[in-house]
Amino acid sequence: MLELVRFTCDGNKFQINEISGWVPSFQLQFLILSGCLNKLSSELPTFLHHQYNLKVADLSHNKLKGRFPGWLLENNTRLEYVNLKNNSFFGQFHLPLHLNDSLSSVDVSKNQLEGQLQEGIGKILSNLKNLDLSRNAFEGHLPSSIGNMSLLERLDLSVNNFSGVVPQELFAGCLKLMALKLSYNNFQGNLISTQFNLTRLMLLEFNDNRFFGTLSILLYKYTLLQYLDASNNYLSGTIPRWICNETYGSTLILRNNLFRGHLQCEGKTPIFLDLSHNFLSGSLPSWSGASSLKHVHLEGNLFSGSIPEEFFNLTMEPTLMTMDISYNNLSGTIPHALGTVSSLRILLLKGNSLSGYIPTQLCRLNKLNLIDLSSNFFSGSIPNCFRYITFGGRGLDDFRFEDRGFAFLKWDPSYPYGSLLAKNFEFHIQEALCEQDEANFVTKNRTNSYKGGFLDFMSGLDFSCNNLTGLIPAELGMLSSIHALNLSYNKLTGSIPKTFSNLTQIESLDLSHNSLSGEIPPQLIVLNFLEVFTVAYNNLSGRIPDGKAQFGTFDANSYIGNPFLCGPPLKNCTSIDDSPSTPTPDASDEKWYKIDPLVFFVSFSVSFIIFCLGVISLLYINPYWQQWCFNLIEDRIYSCYYFVLDTLRKLSSGLYN
Repeated sequence: MLELVRFTCDGNKFQINEISGWVPSFQLQFLILSGCLNKLSSELPTFLHHQYNLKVADLSHNKLKGRFPGWLLENNTRLEYVNLKNNSFFGQFHLPLHLNDSLSSVDVSKNQLEGQLQEGIGKILSNLKNLDLSRNAFEGHLPSSIGNMSLLERLDLSVNNFSGVVPQELFAGCLKLMALKLSYNNFQGNLISTQFNLTRLMLLEFNDNRFFGTLSILLYKYTLLQYLDASNNYLSGTIPRWICNETYGSTLILRNNLFRGHLQCEGKTPIFLDLSHNFLSGSLPSWSGASSLKHVHLEGNLFSGSIPEEFFNLTMEPTLMTMDISYNNLSGTIPHALGTVSSLRILLLKGNSLSGYIPTQLCRLNKLNLIDLSSNFFSGSIPNCFRYITFGGRGLDDFRFEDRGFAFLKWDPSYPYGSLLAKNFEFHIQEALCEQDEANFVTKNRTNSYKGGFLDFMSGLDFSCNNLTGLIPAELGMLSSIHALNLSYNKLTGSIPKTFSNLTQIESLDLSHNSLSGEIPPQLIVLNFLEVFTVAYNNLSGRIPDGKAQFGTFDANSYIGNPFLCGPPLKNCTSIDDSPSTPTPDASDEKWYKIDPLVFFVSFSVSFIIFCLGVISLLYINPYWQQWCFNLIEDRIYSCYYFVLDTLRKLSSGLYN
């Protein structure tokens, strides 16, 4: 009798055709159809209503529709493993009140289930080891009965609409938990309380909620904890010293909270450290002996003072790939010790008050992908040694950003099938620590976020909004792998290097708001990937390159502020270049009356004011002349009065006669 149906589809899909009213004569124990059903099979096969001996039911990744099939769990009293992940089941997640004790794993993630969980769910699923309800639309409070799941090892409630306080029964009763995910909900309250007793915890995610409070000293004893993400909450207080001083996990993410005070992280550190967008202050910490430090995000805080040399004092073979300390209050110069961090791939110093010359030691970091020194006070010229930096071009196999991780929680249940096959069916349920880094970089006139493996394909250099002077080094044209170059808002002079035509991968080139002169090299029309190009507000002249390829897509805003540039999309060059020249008249031929109107008006006004002031002064000094002047004015007034009066009298007499 048929007891097992298992397909390894490898991308191939099929449809289940059933005869109406058909009742199968077999009773399956194993049904494994993950990702096998095509779009025509949108509902659960009806023959499953007549199955009562299932141990394993895996119908994941099939986009099946309909209400949650609670009957499947109720009918099959020997069921141990249920996987309905990534379908389109809707309605409430209502379970039968009496389920078998052998059920150990339930995964209904990535569906459209909604409503509140049953109050007694913890008693119904008391022997469960794995429960995944993530990526649904559950809401309301988390039932306190969940603390009855004493065997639970993995609980994922992320990406739902749960609210309220997480019940303390969860922390007091589920003592075997190794992975707890509460992220992307509306939970609130103080999560790490005195009842928090999950000493076997390896992964804890409660980011993007409304939790408050401090990082309790209780976490200090959780030496197995490898991954902690508490970002985007309302946690406050100081960063405990023990978080960095002990071997405490490999990933620590406390981004976007309300932490204050100094950061003291000497000695051992996590692999991934993100304390960005808090209110941390004081000087930057020392990383002496930080052999494992790989990604550091301290941007958006209140760190001040200069960057200490010890900040880059890593081990002899550094592994640091990301350093983001942008948007702080740092000042001074870039320390020369930065040039010793040969593994660095991302360096973001934007939005500080750093000054001085751009050190040539940066050119030793030949593995760099992204450099952002914008919005500072750097001066001097751009070093021409940047041509030695690969910008993602080659030799980076040992320092890549693809999602790397290791499985720290593995649960491999084995289900033997006693037949001629004599085979055990294994299902791997595991959590992996993925070092997925993220960086923000301005390109194409907007801030883009690049994450994980995409960072291996993005490269750029941003020196904008500084006080850089001198010529643009022609050697920058050797950066053939770079995607974005921004030198705007500086004081650069000279011409645009013709070598920029070698930037074959460039997508964004911004040279605006400088003092560049000369022509725009026509060789640039070979840049087929160029989407954003601007040379606005310079002193460029001549004809704009022909509107071919990408240059046919740029509008007048790319060239505005250069009065001597011509050609589409600006004014036609014919009126300037092609019109017949007219002889310039010699100075001796000019007429005497050709006077500048502005000069004449100013000189006349000044002379008139001086004359009036002189007359007033004389009348004030000499009383006799003052009296004579007043009498003269009075006589003139009377003379005018009698003249007008006499004239009017004569006119009226003539009219009557």
